Amino acid sequence: MPSVIALDAMGSDRAPKPEIEGAIQAARNYDVRVLLIGPEATVKAELERHPSAARLPIEVVHAGEYITMEDKVEAVRAKRDSSMRVGLRLVREGRASGFVTAGNTGAAMATAKVVLGAIPGVDRPALAAVFPTAPGTAAILLDVGANVDCKPQNLEQFAVMGDVYFRAMFGKRHSAFRPRVGLLSIGEEETKGNELTREAFRLLKQLPLNFVGNVEGRDLYNGQVDVIVADGFVGNVALKISEGVANLVRTALKESLKATITRQVGALLSRSAFTDFKKRLDHTEYGGAPLLGVKGVCIITHGSSNANAMKNAIRVAAELSRRRINDSIERGLAALRPVPAEAEVAHTD
Repeated sequence: MPSVIALDAMGSDRAPKPEIEGAIQAARNYDVRVLLIGPEATVKAELERHPSAARLPIEVVHAGEYITMEDKVEAVRAKRDSSMRVGLRLVREGRASGFVTAGNTGAAMATAKVVLGAIPGVDRPALAAVFPTAPGTAAILLDVGANVDCKPQNLEQFAVMGDVYFRAMFGKRHSAFRPRVGLLSIGEEETKGNELTREAFRLLKQLPLNFVGNVEGRDLYNGQVDVIVADGFVGNVALKISEGVANLVRTALKESLKATITRQVGALLSRSAFTDFKKRLDHTEYGGAPLLGVKGVCIITHGSSNANAMKNAIRVAAELSRRRINDSIERGLAALRPVPAEAEVAHTD
């Protein structure tokens, strides 16, 4: 049975074009049914530009409002019929197994917490980003922007969620595999860093995880660690710098290969390798960042996302749903300490 993914059709900078093109690609290539959420007339008008879509498992679900990039977080409550809220409500009601948006990140996180609620044991959900490493594998960094100010126990929870997510996503769920978890700091020594990282180090060292200690920025891509834990401010800066460097490398290499006739011949001969290289550095291949710690699958991707990014975000949402990532996170957190009954407060919409 195909996974049903609700897609915010009005989230990206150029909505609804990349959302609809990405939905079409996902419906063609993956075992998914896509619900496009947004103003019905607007979404259908764009969808009709693709006649072949009529034969695909794609449906339009009306939402009378949508949240813009300029909207404040207060719009979460003011726009109760927004495409974000309608899509997340479908997940909460079990009519969709996951939600994807390229919209306002702060609004998406706030709406997810209000509509879905947090998994027991999670104080603050975290955004987890996947990126390539030198050995040709991948690592994850969390948090990359959901929480600018964190407490040590938040980073402790991030470590557990990151461990579960890495094992689930990369198929290494057998008991013998233990992802290497590192804490992003300014030095490898336990005493390095600020008050937050020093206290978080103490907590992570006590977890039943494969904690390898502090790691530095240069360790993000060398393959020596699988899960990197940071507060949202540091994690977001690291992510954005990484994306900028990746774009620079791609552009510089392309220009260099075009510089001379000899290089052009070399570029022609190495086109396949160059294509693979670009794909490895292309953030659109990784499908956005899941918001870990909420009671449902929620993927947040770039506002500048193209159709390829939307397609892959839908793919990741479907994979997380099939692998029941939230159940695994809940079990991992429950193993650390019991959650008081009063902590499980019902959410409201």
